[in-house]
Amino acid sequence: MSQKSALLIYYGENIMLKEIRVKTSSRVEFKNIDSEIQKVIDESKVNSGVCHIFVPHTTAAVTINENADPNVVRDIISETNKIIPFNDNYTHLEGNAAAHIKASLIGQSETVFIENGRMILGTWQSIFFCEFDGPRTRKVYVKIT
Repeated sequence: MSQKSALLIYYGENIMLKEIRVKTSSRVEFKNIDSEIQKVIDESKVNSGVCHIFVPHTTAAVTINENADPNVVRDIISETNKIIPFNDNYTHLEGNAAAHIKASLIGQSETVFIENGRMILGTWQSIFFCEFDGPRTRKVYVKIT
């Protein structure tokens, strides 16, 4: 996986904000970022708290969904491409209007509880960075409180 943690932005007594870099290799791609998020939690040494994940891009998003069957992600990508095709006479001049729409529908943030130093996710859940205008190197901000 070509993801790595970037610089520590802020570390306070009970607050930590860190930037994670995510490198994508396709126009549309979902990348599981659980391990990178857990590294930030481990560094924070927070045993019980909240993890906020924010994507500061207008053509990317973050979501929580199933991690056990890769066909779930394939289906999400396939169906969003049907609903919001790449070429549909959009008026946005950059040619990436579909990416903006998809990112707005999925959203730029998620919140996960932390207990015993671990994310509380359902049995089959993972956190996915969603690329809609790649390939690119993107930022994800993780704040632990």
